[in-house]
Amino acid sequence: MRTLLTLAGVVIALAALSGRSRADDPTVPFRVVREMPVAGEGRWDYMTVDAEGKRLFVPRSSHTMILAADTGKTLGDIPGTSGVHGVALVPELGRGFTTNGQDATMTIFDLVSYKTLGKVKAADDADAVVFDPASRRVLAFCGDAGVMVAVAADVDPTSGKPDGVVPLGGKPESGAVDGKGGAWVNLVDKDQIAVIDSKGLKVTAHWPTAPGKQPVAMAIDAKSRRLFIGCRNNLLLVMDADSGKVIGQFKIGQGVDAAVFDEELGLAMASCGDGTLAVLKEESADKFTLLPPVKTAQGARTVGLDPRTHTLYLPTAGKTPADPQGKFRILVVAREGAK
Repeated sequence: MRTLLTLAGVVIALAALSGRSRADDPTVPFRVVREMPVAGEGRWDYMTVDAEGKRLFVPRSSHTMILAADTGKTLGDIPGTSGVHGVALVPELGRGFTTNGQDATMTIFDLVSYKTLGKVKAADDADAVVFDPASRRVLAFCGDAGVMVAVAADVDPTSGKPDGVVPLGGKPESGAVDGKGGAWVNLVDKDQIAVIDSKGLKVTAHWPTAPGKQPVAMAIDAKSRRLFIGCRNNLLLVMDADSGKVIGQFKIGQGVDAAVFDEELGLAMASCGDGTLAVLKEESADKFTLLPPVKTAQGARTVGLDPRTHTLYLPTAGKTPADPQGKFRILVVAREGAK
C-alpha cells in the first residue's frame, strides 16, 4: 500500500509539474490571437499599457486615445497633443504625461477623467518618455534638441517648469530606467548609448553599440542588469548595463522600433516594421537563445506589454490582401492557448 501511495504521489507531482511547466514555459510560442479595429484619425507611435487598469494609451498624431485592453473600446480621448509620440503613467498621483513633438511640450492629464490638467515646456521633437521612480521624475527624450527633459511627477501643471534639461551628445530615441537612479537612452545618430544619473541629472558615460548601428529600441532586465537594444541594421544587442560590454548580438527583422522585457518569462521582444516580432530568451545573465520570430503584420513596429498576462499589443495600419487600404488596428499577441 505504501509503495502504491508513493507511486501515486509521484504521478500526481509529475502531472502537476507538467501542467505548471507549460504555463510557465517561455518557449511556448506566441501568436496573433485577435485584432481590434480602432476608429479615429492620425498616425501612431509608442504604445503604453496600463496593466492594472486594463487600458491602452495610443498616440494618434494630434490626440491620444485610451482604449479598453480587452475589447478595443474607446474609453477617452485627450485632444491637443500635437505630434504626440509617447505616454508615461504615474498611477500613484493619478496622472499621465504625453510628449508632444510638434509644440515641444508635455501634456499632463488626469488618469480617471482624462481631462487635461496643463502643459509643461519640453524641447524640440519630444519623443520617447518614461517615469523614473527613483528620482520621481518623468524623463522625456527630445530628438531634434538632443536633450533629456526631466519633469517632477508632481509638477504644478499650470505654472511648473522642468527640473532640468540634460544635453545628451546626440539624438535620443527610446530609453530605459532601472528604478535605482540609472537611465540609459539610444543615440541613434552616434551609434551610442548615453548613461544618465537620473537623480543628479547628468550624463556619466557614452558607450558604443558596435556592431549595432542606428540603435532605436531599448528594454531592460533590471535584475540581471542587461539592456536589450534594437538596431536598424537588423541586430538585437544584449549589453551589460554596468559596463557597456556587448554580451550578445542576434539577427532580427527590418525596421525595429520598440522593445519590451517580460521579467516573469525572461523574454526580450522587439517589434519590427517588416511584420515580425523578435523573441529572445534569457537563459541566464550571460546566455541567450533567439526563438523563432512571431509573424505580426507590416507596419507593426511598436509594442506594449501587459506583464501580468504576458499579452502584447502592436498598433498597425499595414495593408493585407483582405484589407488593401490598411485600416488602423491593434494586434493582440499572446501565447498559444490564450484567447
